[in-house]
Amino acid sequence: MPKAYWVAHVSVEDPDAYARYRAANAAAFAKYGARFVVRGGAQEVREGSVRPRTVVIEFPDYETAVACYESPEYQAAKALREPAAQGDLVIVQGYAD
Repeated sequence: MPKAYWVAHVSVEDPDAYARYRAANAAAFAKYGARFVVRGGAQEVREGSVRPRTVVIEFPDYETAVACYESPEYQAAKALREPAAQGDLVIVQGYAD
């Protein structure tokens, strides 16, 4: 079964409030076996446009990635993020040979 990923591009507008979101999302990510693959860091846009922060989170499978997003734990964290940042998020299934 292929893994799945959250791929997010974020513009943080309130770093202090965003830090509270990061602390709050830890419970959901631990519960659903999430692992950060990319969490900010240097990036260079070569084509198109993208927000300044990229985050990639790996999950055991697609169903788990969706369940994490829909969970009460993540929705509570998301409520903290919404006034602090603008973002785009996609949940995508990984490639299986």
